[in-house]
Parts: sequence; structure tokens; C-alpha cells
Amino acid sequence: MTTEDEWTDVGAADELCRRPLQQVLVGGRTRVALSWVGGRFAAVSGVCNHVGGPLGEGRLEGEYIVCPWHYWKFHHRTGAGEPGFEADRVPAHEVKVEAGRVLVSTRPTTTRSKKPHAPHPLARPVERGDGPVRVLGLSTTAMTAGQPRYSTSDDLLDTALAAAGAQGCETRLVRVRDLQFRACEGFYSKGARACTWPCSITQMDPNDQLDQVYEGVVHWADVIVVATPIRWGAPSSLYAKMVERMNCIQNQQTIAGRDLMKNKVVGLIVTGGQDNVQGVVGQMLTFFGELGCQFPQHPFIAHSRGWTAEDMENNQRAVQRSASLKEGAQALAGRCVALSRLLLAGAFEGSPTSRGGRKAHRAERPPPES
Repeated sequence: MTTEDEWTDVGAADELCRRPLQQVLVGGRTRVALSWVGGRFAAVSGVCNHVGGPLGEGRLEGEYIVCPWHYWKFHHRTGAGEPGFEADRVPAHEVKVEAGRVLVSTRPTTTRSKKPHAPHPLARPVERGDGPVRVLGLSTTAMTAGQPRYSTSDDLLDTALAAAGAQGCETRLVRVRDLQFRACEGFYSKGARACTWPCSITQMDPNDQLDQVYEGVVHWADVIVVATPIRWGAPSSLYAKMVERMNCIQNQQTIAGRDLMKNKVVGLIVTGGQDNVQGVVGQMLTFFGELGCQFPQHPFIAHSRGWTAEDMENNQRAVQRSASLKEGAQALAGRCVALSRLLLAGAFEGSPTSRGGRKAHRAERPPPES
């Protein structure tokens, strides 16, 4: 039974009923999701069981509150999870209306319970086992399924992987175009902790195949060679779609203080009928540098016909017939592997990172005026 001193006045009923769902604060600190359904107020905890998403900022779907972060659902009145997930329950709070005011109990009438969820396989500790240097090739060239065509960036990537294999490395190739995966849904934009590792989409959608990229770059590879064409002066759309989803790796540094990409070496292959090699490579180096990756001397090879001579048929022939470009791809693989061997042997001692000067550290308050 709730005593009189355990009620919080959260506002006027005629104002609060204008919104079907909203977040209110009871007892000065407890977030509660207050709903108005069927002419009746109800309240449950405003903290989602998953990673603490703000339920009161979500939406109603029938009688269920949908968390705005990752779409978990809880009954607006009982707090029980959606059918099949009833064991995932958030606390419910009593609500009453007196003299036109809405009062919510500070003490919940039910307890929070969490259905056990096995951790995702990608969430395991990052531990490198024994073995030779492992080289992962990531091709980001788009191509119509069932209609193969020649790709200059793929050609040079295949050459680099073959050279790494000839040096005794294990090699693996992932063609991003062969993977079915959803675009980044911007959970980080809703709240820093809403971006999880592995990506929430990977956790929610068993058909999402970007787990192959996550597995490769985080758990398997020592060297990552990324190949992209130039499209309108930028990396390919597949590259952009991939790295937007890979942002969850970098965000682990700012959210959880975890470096998932230690002792990883990255090399780049950039080709295209258009120019802007420096701009494309600069973006790629910045992204993988922020993941914590290392680069060999001369970390990329590139080829472009330029703006005026955008003659694609000659561009393809030039790469197919160029011995020097093939030699360049082989040498790039060699530089990456050589640096990786130094890192794996402990010849390079990394230093701990400092949050100062990097993204997402707490803003400094100006000193008080004297």
C-alpha cells in the first residue's frame, strides 16, 4: 500500500493526457514512462532492460511501449515484455488522479526482472591465438549479382592477397557486395550508450551479415587491406555503408574505454576513373586511425585517369596491363605484413591513449570568475 508521502505530483491531468507517452520524474530522481491509453493513465519504469534506453521518449504500439534505442517492447501498464519475452519486465508504478492532478507512486508495485540472454559470439574477449600473420581483404566495389565484371580495385586486391599468401600468411577475402546488411540506424545519435558492441542491428537481426566484417577485423585479422573505387570523388557507397556500421567499434573507446583493434595494420587500394585520390585516402586513413590501427610507410597505392581522361575502357586496360601496379600491390602487402610481424613480436610498445584532445571526452568547465 502506497503511503501519502510516496506520491509525486507530476502535473495537471488535462495537460498530460494530450500526449500518449512521455517521461516524468518521480521522487526527484526516478524516470517513469507515463502513458495515456483508453482514457486511463499508467506508469512503468522509464529505463529499458537492454542498455537503459529512455522508454518515456519512445512510442506506443498498441498497448506496448517501444524503446527508442533498440525497439524492445514493454506493456504500458504491467511492464511485462512483449509476448514471448514476458520475463523481461520493467517495474510498474501506481497512478491516480486527484483534484485534476496526476500522482505517481515513487515505490514500484512490481520488480524488474531480466530474461537471461546469452552474450553475442562477437562480444567474446579479443584474444589472438598462435599462427602466422592473418591478412583480410575487404572489397567494397558494388556489382550486380549474377553479372560479374572486371574491377580494377578488386584486381589489385587479389594481387595483394596472393602476395601475402606467398609470404606464408593466412588470407581471407570478404566482398562486401555479397553481404546482406542493414544501414546504420543512428542509435549513437539518440544517446552515446545506445551504440553497442556488437552493433545493435547485429544483435537484433540474425540475418544481418555484417558480422562477417566484425569477426574479420576485430577477432581474426592482423592486416586489413581495404580496396575501393572512387565514386564522385569519394569512396564507394558500400564502403560508406560498411564504415558507418563499423563506428560501433570506435565508439567502444569513448563509451566503455575498450580498444578492440590493437596491433592491427591497414593498407589501402584506391582506383577510379575520377581523381581525388588524396581526399579519398585521407578519409580512410582518418577512420581506421581512429579505430586504433597502424599504417606502414606508404600505406596506400592508387590509380586514377583523372577528370579529363575519364575513359573507363582505357582505365581498365591500363590496370589490367600494368606490371608496375601489380608490383605496387605486392609491395603494399609486403609492407603491411612486415609491420604486423613487428607488432606481433612486441617490437613496438604502444602507449595508453588519453581522452584529452579526442572525441567524446567530458567538456571542461571554464574556471569561475574571480
